Amino acid sequence: MLTLRSLFGLTLMVCCLAGPVTAQTVSGKARIIDGDTVEVAGVKVRLYGIDAPEMSQSCTRNGRAWACGVWSRDVLAGLARGGLSCEGREQDRYGRLVATCTGAGGDVAAQMVAQGAAFAYRQYSLNYVDAEKRAAIAGIGLWDGEAERPDQVRAAGRAPAQAAPGACQIKGNISSGGRIYHMPGSRSWAETRIDTGAGERWFCSESEARAAGWRRAGG
Repeated sequence: MLTLRSLFGLTLMVCCLAGPVTAQTVSGKARIIDGDTVEVAGVKVRLYGIDAPEMSQSCTRNGRAWACGVWSRDVLAGLARGGLSCEGREQDRYGRLVATCTGAGGDVAAQMVAQGAAFAYRQYSLNYVDAEKRAAIAGIGLWDGEAERPDQVRAAGRAPAQAAPGACQIKGNISSGGRIYHMPGSRSWAETRIDTGAGERWFCSESEARAAGWRRAGG
């Protein structure tokens, strides 16, 4: 028979088991994945309340395309330098810890929005809406041109071509085949994504790529 005491004990046990999932706190050096996702102490963390451009997303500034997704990630890397402390709220459907993270300058999500490097994610929080409005009025970051909201990009199921920085269109990619470069118009150029944080890079000419020790990809 289930008594009041046993019911209380069972409830307490369930609460104790569930607590660490939402109340988990992780601290340490951060590995930056994209503009709103990091890894801290081996835990993948999604920043609460903001949405940053997809890594492959291209925006427009001064009439030219620019790699706003890569730029957003780099802004977060600067804010996270020195480490982060992340207080979890819940786990999302991908198993990531959704958390509010603070760095040396405070709430990094607030700073990302204030610098125009991410949008307020109204679907989940209104915490950063005012900061977004101020960034938009000032024309900072993503607001200095045209940028599609990341959720709209995802909903459309699009994978925009990664924008090249200026005239340097050759993609230096690191793969199982080593350091290889892809020429514009080649078979794998469009689908290749460059991660500068992993040592990959862009080249302005084939001679530059070869001088750096990279070889041309077949096809």
